Amino acid sequence: MNWPSSLWAETALPLSSTVAGLEGDHAADVVIVGAGYTGLCAALRVAERGLKPVVIDANAVGWGASGRNGGVVSTKFRVSLPGVARSHGVEMARRMYELGHDAVAEVERLVETHEIEAADFRLCGNLRCAHNEVAMRGIADEAEIMAKTFGDRSIRVLDREEVAAETGSRDFVGGTLGTHSGAIHPLNYARGLARALLRKGGAIFEETPALSIERTGAGIAVTTPKGRVSARHLILATNGYSDLTPATGPVRRAVIPFRSAMVATAPMGDNLFATVMTERRSYSETRRMMRWFRPFGSRMIFGGRGAFGKADSQPAFAALEKAMVQIFPQLEGTPITHRWSGLVAMTLDSLPQVGRVDERTAFAMGYNGTGIAMASLMGGRVADLALGDTPELALLAAPAPKNVPFYAIREPAVRAVAGWYQFLDAIGR
Repeated sequence: MNWPSSLWAETALPLSSTVAGLEGDHAADVVIVGAGYTGLCAALRVAERGLKPVVIDANAVGWGASGRNGGVVSTKFRVSLPGVARSHGVEMARRMYELGHDAVAEVERLVETHEIEAADFRLCGNLRCAHNEVAMRGIADEAEIMAKTFGDRSIRVLDREEVAAETGSRDFVGGTLGTHSGAIHPLNYARGLARALLRKGGAIFEETPALSIERTGAGIAVTTPKGRVSARHLILATNGYSDLTPATGPVRRAVIPFRSAMVATAPMGDNLFATVMTERRSYSETRRMMRWFRPFGSRMIFGGRGAFGKADSQPAFAALEKAMVQIFPQLEGTPITHRWSGLVAMTLDSLPQVGRVDERTAFAMGYNGTGIAMASLMGGRVADLALGDTPELALLAAPAPKNVPFYAIREPAVRAVAGWYQFLDAIGR
């Protein structure tokens, strides 16, 4: 297995020697393509309903975004709830608000129920740091609207000095502190979900790409290099890696893969570590090309958007390291020990999509960089949808995959949009 190098891969517990590639013919009630959070949580839900799930993945459990993300567990969507209220009404915004909080609660439930201690899940809160006064007014207004409209008074506005005291940086003009967010070891969480599924009798097959999908009289048949899975229902849970094989073609054009990169420092000495991230939360900033940081042990993990292409980008890593030192001058000279990246699945409207391709096939994908919690929740809900229920999905409900127009030119289009966002960030807009 060509496992991507990362701090998470280096520090994660191994999964199991019982997970191997699929050989021969297998039968299931539901076959799931993709062994990330969505696929694993869908399979757990199927097993909880007394049915048999089979999960296959072209690589390994957590190989994609589920094992390479920053480990920030958030209620947030890429769209603001005040914006949803303006566009779709207050009641829809309230439903979205509840989905976000249900998603974080679902992570907490899964960790506790399945005793995934190695996930190291902590409901530590998130401090959103404003990079200029315009951004500060925007997030302060949003906090006021959240209190008035949704009764959420847990978001607190912090001034420049309070943010500087906690972060250790003078780079921000203020911020808002939300308590309903957390941090997690993402790969240990994914592998913990997989162990829970195996204990419940579910099957997982790694290094098993779906080569083709065909309808049969009884349902669906998925052909793999060395075998075949027959099932009544199919769930596609491939997210930003939906172009690995032609079999996931029905959902491939619904998302634009966008590379997110991160770096991790060496463990800091006590004196240096005492100056940064003093409350040990997760932290994000308000630039359109968002950067974020969080502690792991006595390290800082620092990440952001803006890496392009299909592989790790040394210029992107260098830009992150430069930005980190600009924000935290005291980290000048601190060694960087790990550099890695993964694909975020962006959608045209910045919302996840959960729906059906046809009466036998359901899908969930497109978390736009905030997927740990929402993928965990939507995994269960797409399983219910596939089995004929009507779960609450609010604006995430998609009657069919929402394809991105002009998909063939997606890469230059993404570069152009990202360049425009970088320009707006640079001039303080």
